[in-house]
Amino acid sequence: MHKKIRKAVIPAAGFGTRMLPATKSVPKELLTVVDRPLIDYIVEEAFAAGIEHVVVVHGRMKGAIEDHFDHAFELDSSLRKAGKHPLADRISGATPQTGAISFVRQQEARGLGHAIWTARHVVGDEPFAVLLPDMLMVAQTPCLSSMVDLYEETGSNVVAVERCDPQEAHKFGIVSLQPGSDGSRITGLVEKPAPGEAPSNFFISGRYILHPEVFAILEDQAPGAGGEIQLTDALRTLLQTQVIRPYEFAGRTFDCGSPTGYVSANLHLAMARPDLASALAAEIEGLLTRENAKAA
Repeated sequence: MHKKIRKAVIPAAGFGTRMLPATKSVPKELLTVVDRPLIDYIVEEAFAAGIEHVVVVHGRMKGAIEDHFDHAFELDSSLRKAGKHPLADRISGATPQTGAISFVRQQEARGLGHAIWTARHVVGDEPFAVLLPDMLMVAQTPCLSSMVDLYEETGSNVVAVERCDPQEAHKFGIVSLQPGSDGSRITGLVEKPAPGEAPSNFFISGRYILHPEVFAILEDQAPGAGGEIQLTDALRTLLQTQVIRPYEFAGRTFDCGSPTGYVSANLHLAMARPDLASALAAEIEGLLTRENAKAA
């Protein structure tokens, strides 16, 4: 019987440099996708997978994330006095219960691996999930839920992967895979391999289930690419003693840390909304008509 995955870590301490100047004063995790902050979708995915406690690792000038997940008594009272009870109920219903979410400060910007290590005392000696908050993953069955199913079946570490164009593999963290009678295993990880040298076209896409032994590895992990503590390096060490399974995610992933991915996510999720789709489709059609007329 495997220990239940009860906790999830969301590393949210980065500066969001690809989205400047928007992220100069607003944490990228609070940039809205349609009408909800990006991190809302990530936390929702965690709880939908059975997670009981979410740990958000953040840094300086990110206190607004804590405020977002707090109960807004003044707002609730104001909405109810105005007779907007359905809206007040929707907001209060989306607020995590007391004790379901906590916050840890990463005092130094030393990379993803260091951010995860910062949460070690809250996670404790149990397996846990990691969700990167700028990777919005959309599918009928949430990615983390499927990963938890694979963990419960195998008891192994699990890393979400997706296929990319082999010509683009040098842009990503790439895994090498070995098939087996009990399912595929990850046998190696390479961060942004040189063009033409990638061991596969499967890239790491932002969701992990890890055993707690990774904390001891991260504690002694030497800085890697960019002078930062890299999670990929720690996972390479973890492979020496533990199995890491790939979970191939077949939905859509939007890198909301980039302008293109962020705008695409807004379009995709807005078009999935019955109350927005018709007007948005008309606007896009009009825009395309005007652009085609200019090009003619």
